[in-house]
Amino acid sequence: MNTGDTAFVLISAALVMLMTPGLALFYGGMVRNKNVLGTIMHSFILLGIITLEWVLWGYSMSFGPDHGGIIGGLNWFGLNSVGMDPSADYGSTIPHMAFMIFQCMFAILTPALITGAFAERLKFTSFLLFAVLWATLVYNPLCHWVWGVGGWIGSMGALDFAGGTVVHISSGVSALAAALIIGKRLGYGSTAYIPHNLPMTITGAALLWFGWFGFNAGSALACNGLAASAFVVTHIASAVAALSWMFMEWLHRGKPTTLGAASGAVAGLVAITPGSGFVGPMSAIIIGGLGGAICYGGVLLKSRLGYDDSLDVVAIHGLGGTWGALATGLFASTRINPDGANGLFFGNPGQLWIQFVSVIATMVFAFVMTIIILKLIDLVMGLRVTEEEEVKGMDICLHNETGYSY
Repeated sequence: MNTGDTAFVLISAALVMLMTPGLALFYGGMVRNKNVLGTIMHSFILLGIITLEWVLWGYSMSFGPDHGGIIGGLNWFGLNSVGMDPSADYGSTIPHMAFMIFQCMFAILTPALITGAFAERLKFTSFLLFAVLWATLVYNPLCHWVWGVGGWIGSMGALDFAGGTVVHISSGVSALAAALIIGKRLGYGSTAYIPHNLPMTITGAALLWFGWFGFNAGSALACNGLAASAFVVTHIASAVAALSWMFMEWLHRGKPTTLGAASGAVAGLVAITPGSGFVGPMSAIIIGGLGGAICYGGVLLKSRLGYDDSLDVVAIHGLGGTWGALATGLFASTRINPDGANGLFFGNPGQLWIQFVSVIATMVFAFVMTIIILKLIDLVMGLRVTEEEEVKGMDICLHNETGYSY
């Protein structure tokens, strides 16, 4: 066991943990002031719910002994046999428990990303049930497919260093399913939904950017050159994507906005995530630059297609994650990571096909399962608040408090 690697992974886990409250602020500032606490609560409470789910059965389903390449067994239920000694499969120089808690923070963040799609209209009780079911039936199997020993997508040779498929495509596609099933907010298309606190959103974006270094660099599971490379390309892609989105918006709307710059930064972080441990700095510039432009285009497409994804989860995480996963198949290089593979531009066109298969499999599975989960919840307890509660706001009706006192 290496103490330096252990310290690095634990610090990275703390950084990833900070991303969920950061996301709460990012989303919270973009809704109307009557829904700020309800929106923040969606993310914050997942720190409790998903931690419990992960400890009891989630980690074992995701990383436990393989069953047919589909799911991990329950051998590690309640963290049985997950102790302080290193695991040969999951970070051989760090305690198994350190790897477990690092991955726990990923499991917490992923369903939190989805909440932006149904902000301002979902019942809190329904949300709690959705979070547990989605983590169990969608996230855990996908996590095992890609990262678990014996998982079929990982065994196929797909590259996903820190969660392009597992985290971003799964949440983005599930967000689209949620927006379609739950329906539009009252007045959608005729009411102006103006962000009530953009400084809060910018602060949240900054925390996401900060925490993302743990997200991507920490996935090296060691304090080494690969971690440094992942750190550097993460920052480059985010910086370039912020510029890309800003200039696209400037050309399209006539003025650059702080919300656009913040959204672009997050889009770049999403796009670089799957390839962060496989691509170099120049590739990161291209991935980030196109990522910002693609995600901005996705936001414009939303209004044309007519679905109400409140906070642009589909455009940023769905499209950004898809571009990032495919870009990994283009720009991956064994010069960066000998344990990876070369992409199309480094002589291996087959890697792009493997990435494409992993993207489609993730999309289909997450979309179908999310629809089934939401339909079942709607049948049992309903999904939406009443029209009166939606007009009054989630904060006072669901939580009996308000974000601001004037």
